[in-house]
Amino acid sequence: MTILIPSYEPDSRLIALIHKLHEVSDASILVVDDGSGEEYRAIFDSAKEAGCTVLTHSINQGKGSALKTGFDYIRQYGNDDGVVCADSDGQHLPGDILRLTKAVREHRNHIVLGSRQFTGKVPLRSRIGNSATRMVYTLATGMPIQDTQTGLRGYSSDMLDWLCQIPGDRFEYEMNMLLEAPSVGYDLIEVPIDTIYLDDNKSSHFRPLADSARVYFPFLKFCASSGFAAILDFMLLLLLQWMTSNLLVSVIGSRLCSSIFNYVMNRKFVFAKRNGTVIRKSVLRYFSLVTVILLLNYGLLHLFHDNIGIPLIAAKLLTEALLFSFSYWAQRKFVY
Repeated sequence: MTILIPSYEPDSRLIALIHKLHEVSDASILVVDDGSGEEYRAIFDSAKEAGCTVLTHSINQGKGSALKTGFDYIRQYGNDDGVVCADSDGQHLPGDILRLTKAVREHRNHIVLGSRQFTGKVPLRSRIGNSATRMVYTLATGMPIQDTQTGLRGYSSDMLDWLCQIPGDRFEYEMNMLLEAPSVGYDLIEVPIDTIYLDDNKSSHFRPLADSARVYFPFLKFCASSGFAAILDFMLLLLLQWMTSNLLVSVIGSRLCSSIFNYVMNRKFVFAKRNGTVIRKSVLRYFSLVTVILLLNYGLLHLFHDNIGIPLIAAKLLTEALLFSFSYWAQRKFVY
């Protein structure tokens, strides 16, 4: 087993963690210096003296990049027992790291997450951030998990090729990993760990605005694409309803036009894969989904507008809100 520790501008807690791990485990330790600079050379030299392999980025490239550097090294020179990633700021206990190494051996081809329970004193920024990403992940995949932002994660060695190909160089890398895992057949397993925040998490290099935007970017792109399609659908619905006074014809006509627009935008910008998706298959899947959503759309509109008497504009807005999350989850899971 290899313990991989990405590190940027660490302090003595990194060395303390290394020594504690050596006391309780014979796992090899790989540290990636993500461009910390000369000021931190002594700390990484101490890590080498403690028996660690240290890889160095000449400039800061981000946590995702540091993890991929470590994964690439392990797949070339490491063992086939798996890898556990831990942070360098002392917030992962050696005992919890060892629990993940055991879980990785027991659950091959799974992503093992060290799941914090967020009990006790948790900084407000961290509590809000974790709650938000849990909600976004659940909306995106339909699979709720407790801790989407944990840095303590374990992987089987045969997952390394995939781990090196996931897009993202900074904190968004770890969210992209969770989003892509279901589509490639990797299940998630959560192992409860202690929730530890030292000095109100001041050592964290997470930038609330810039890095949050990166983490949420896939979902934000979908919101933008769906928003433009919804505006088109809404305008066409009102126009066709005014022209025909037939709700079914109006729903079908507006949905057909907006769906073609939405498919092109989503395939090109939102769910685009590095190796591409076969157009024929994604078209068939997408418009099969469109048919399902069309029926749901008409059924809900008929219920709200014709049966309950809600004005058409309000009924349309309510219907689209109800179908939005379902559409995102279905497109990511089945279409692209």
